[in-house]
This record gives sequence, C-alpha cells and structure tokens, in this order.
Amino acid sequence: MECPHLSSSVCIAPDSAKFPNGSPSSWCCSVCRSNKSPWVCLTCSSVHCGRYVNGHAKKHYEDAQIPLTNHKKSEKQDKVQHTVCMDCSSYSTYCYRCDDFVVNDTKLGLVQKVREHLQNLENSAFTADRHRKRKLLENSSLNSKLLKVNGSTTAICATGLRNLGNTCFMNAILQSLSNIEQFCCYFKELPAVELRNGKTAGRRTYHTRSQGDNNVSLVEEFRKTLCALWQGSQTAFSPESLFYVVWKIMPNFRGYQQQDAHEFMRYLLDHLHLELQDGFNGISHSAILQENSTLSASNKCCINGASTVVTAIFGGILQNEVNCLICGTESRKFDPFLDLSLDIPSQFRSKRSKNQENGPVCSLRDCLRSFTDLEELDETELYMCHKCKKKQKSTKKFWIQKLPKVLCLHLKRFHWTAYLRNKVDTYVEFPLRGLDMKCYLLEPENSGPENCLYDLAAVVVHHGSGVGSGHYTAYATHEGRWFHFNDSTVTLTDEETVVKAKAYILFYVERQAKAGSDKL
Repeated sequence: MECPHLSSSVCIAPDSAKFPNGSPSSWCCSVCRSNKSPWVCLTCSSVHCGRYVNGHAKKHYEDAQIPLTNHKKSEKQDKVQHTVCMDCSSYSTYCYRCDDFVVNDTKLGLVQKVREHLQNLENSAFTADRHRKRKLLENSSLNSKLLKVNGSTTAICATGLRNLGNTCFMNAILQSLSNIEQFCCYFKELPAVELRNGKTAGRRTYHTRSQGDNNVSLVEEFRKTLCALWQGSQTAFSPESLFYVVWKIMPNFRGYQQQDAHEFMRYLLDHLHLELQDGFNGISHSAILQENSTLSASNKCCINGASTVVTAIFGGILQNEVNCLICGTESRKFDPFLDLSLDIPSQFRSKRSKNQENGPVCSLRDCLRSFTDLEELDETELYMCHKCKKKQKSTKKFWIQKLPKVLCLHLKRFHWTAYLRNKVDTYVEFPLRGLDMKCYLLEPENSGPENCLYDLAAVVVHHGSGVGSGHYTAYATHEGRWFHFNDSTVTLTDEETVVKAKAYILFYVERQAKAGSDKL
C-alpha cells in the first residue's frame, strides 16, 4: 500500500553510524536480546524483535504514541513518529499506523537507500564470516562432517526459514522440496514475474493485504523462496511473502495455529500444478517443460488436465482392482497420484521405539505390503456390482501401474477416535538407499532394474503427540551431506541420526541408470 506516514517517520540517514555492528539479520533486540526476527525503526534506528517473538518492535511504536506529560511537545515532535520499521532479513517495510506493508518511498528515496545499506552490511558480514569458516575448515580434519563455531554446530551455505508463528509445517515441506534437485531447478530457472509497473517498476515486489487476488502468484513466491535457499547469503530467510499468498489462495491455512504438513504439501503441489497449467509470466509451462529433455512426454502423468512439472516429477498411476465375491466380476480403474498414504499395520502400533524389544520392528516394506495386499472390503464399503445389480462383498487390491520420478510416501500417523485425533508413534524402519519398488508394479517385467530403485532425498518428522500441536522438522541430503532443518536453525548431521527418525513423510528419488550399465 501507499503509506502516507513515511515523511514523518523515516528520519535516519541511510548510512547511519547508529546501526549495530555485524550482520543485520543477526542483530539483537535492544530489550530481550533475541536475534530472531529483528526489525529496525526508521525513525531512531533502534532494533527490536518482531511480533511473533516478543513483540518489542510493536511495543516501541506504542510507547512512542503515549503523550509526554509535563512537557509541551513542539510541532516538530508531533510530526516525528516511530511508526515505520524494516525487517532486517527480508528488507520489507511495515507501517504500524497503516497496519500493512509499505511499497512506496519518500521523495528522497530514503527507504530504498536504507534497504541497500542493510544489504551491503549483510553481504560484508557474510563475506567475512565465510572467510573465517573457510579458514576453520582448512585447519580441521578432511573427514570432519560437523563444523563447530562458538560452541554450536552450524552448516555451511545452508539457509533456514524463519518461523512466522507455528509455520514449522510449511518450513519443513519447503526445505524438503528445495532438496529435490530436478523439481527445485525447474522453478529457480523460471523468469521472474513483474507484478508492478510505473513508479515501482524494477523494485523488489512486496505483497500487501490490500492487493487483490489477481496480483499474487504462488509460483513466483515459491520460486523466490527456493532461490533464497542454499545461496549462503544469510543464515535464515523469512518466507512472509509466500505465507501471505498461501493465506490468499488456501483459506484452510489462514491464522497461526499448527497445521498438518502432509495436508499443506498436497495443497501446495495442487495449486502450483493449477497455476502452471494456466501459464506463467506469459510463457507456456509446456514450452519450458519441453526444454528439459529429462521430462519427456512418456514420464508425464496428467492430473486435472494438462501435465506440469508437478505431475511430471511426482505423478504416478495406480490400478485399483475390485473383484465381486459373489459372481467374480472384476473391475479395474486407473487413478493418478502425487503421493501414497500408507497405514502403519495394526500389529506394530504399540511399538514406540526402534530399540524396544517386544517383537519385530515395523519397516517401510511392511507398510507398502499392507497398502498393496489383497483386502476384503467390510460391510460399510460394499461394492456395487454391475452384473449382480446390487452391492456385494468384494476384495480390493492396488497395483502401481507407473512409478513417479520422486516417490512421496506419507505414513498415516494420525487417526481419529470417537473424540480425538491420536498419533501413532511407532518407529518405522526405512532405507536410505535402494528402496526396491519392483514387486509392487503391475507389469514389473517392463521396467528395468534401475528404474525401480529409489534413494532417500528428504524426511519430514513430527515431534509431539497430536496433529494440532508439536513441531515439524526435516532431514534432507544436499551434495552428499545430510542436514537437519529446524526452522531458522540448520545443522549438519549424519546418516545414523537420520535413520533413527520417526518419519512422517519420505521423499525418494528415482535412481538414475549409469551409462554403460545395460545388460548384454
């Protein structure tokens, strides 16, 4: 929105010496000393934490509005108001009086000058920090997987995502998708969308609540978020613009209550798919898909219309086979899927730990076998037999007719009882490499051995007892190293830690056949 309060609130020099030392994204609140979500006041250059930390930035504005007792304020004092502040990580500007993000500037362009100054401070701090870390790495063992800095374990070049208020469900999914290389690269290579023109042309675009639905693009904000990760230019990125678009087009996720990560992932992929079908930035998605030879037509799976990169990578096809137990009539139906939701077999649901010695450990293969095994439908799911002309008892079996490039497996850990949604906390053993899906295929003889093997790329984990509470984190592999993503904190980890996780969502990437490995 066009804020009318900038002239009275933006009073600091762009290169003010009053700014704290160090990286702006790591500046500490002057009240509580928290370095999460720092905001700088554009009136006095003081730094405070955002409303989703301890809210001292807003309190700073509110305190400034209290009339000074026993002092007659001058006309100049009346004009000076601490209403406008800037996010030290994303450099977006917010006005508390307007209660909205700001897109305009002062006549002298002070807001943009402050933004550029903070960016320069961030880049300088990052360069110095990277040089220091490189020196530490050179002096450490070549086999060292972890880097200790100031007593904490940190990861090089990895960027966390700030929690905007119970948004860990979104952060875990975004970090997982950012480490699926083929999917991530497609979006990062898309051209940027220019949503504005005129006075704001060429400037960075910030979404505001006053913008209409036609001016928001989920694909564009998703692209910008992916581009911000793994650049190493900051320790944490604030996905507020993406979250705002999510609020706009996915009403189910409005507010700051905890949400289900799997449900969010499905909504996200579905809406990306629909937006790409409508074209993006005036360029047909199909034209961009054709430029990528690895996404050939034979690898595409159409869901709700034309194929996109979403269905080309995550899309598979199931064959649903139903047999009438009375007359033997067989019915077959093909269903496209983006992920498979697997039940944890009931005989394993009492096991809570990998090391608990009361029977065999549940494995991912057990869950897959339960999904594809022949099942007799109960009385509430009677099949309408077209030959018998009435509902009959029947059996059902799933086959996988086509495997996707990225196999997303969702373990159904949350189950409704009469009044509550309980969590199944059973540990499920899963392989890091070589998940063989050939035995679940409808026609395994038509698939090569390499096409059925999958290697783990990412894992989403839910910590806690219920879907409406707890916390989500993710593990993902990047350039041969495993990382743990916990909102704004990213740490290097090892395979032993990953395999002990109680997985909620698993992302497996199809293993590519090696050149010259064809059988004679």
